[in-house]
Amino acid sequence: MEMEISFPGGKRVDAQYDGMTIQTDQSIKNDGNGSAPEPFNLFLASLGTCAGIYVLSFCQQRKIPTDKIKIVQKMEDTADGKMVGKIIIDIKLPSGFPEKYRKAVVSAAQLCAVKKHMEQPPEFSIITTVEDE
Repeated sequence: MEMEISFPGGKRVDAQYDGMTIQTDQSIKNDGNGSAPEPFNLFLASLGTCAGIYVLSFCQQRKIPTDKIKIVQKMEDTADGKMVGKIIIDIKLPSGFPEKYRKAVVSAAQLCAVKKHMEQPPEFSIITTVEDE
């Protein structure tokens, strides 16, 4: 697996992966144009959307309507306010959601691959290479 990261101008940093471009920018307050999410916001969104795809698949497999289900993700800072210390993923279920599946839908969200990678983080290696022009 490989992504190519490029710098298309200003504070934008894009990733090309699997035929798609994932765009990022910095907010106006961080000297960007605010044309796309900041990278850290994409990281946070990947947690909620990853949990979301598992919840969606769980419900679709059981033919449970999803139009009134939503996920609210809350982030709490560490005591020093420098990092995210806790992430709460709240699956908001409508009143008609089958009681017998309430714990199971949480279990489904727990399968999120992004969350699992945070629990067992990969090793990072940052290197430089020089390419011929």
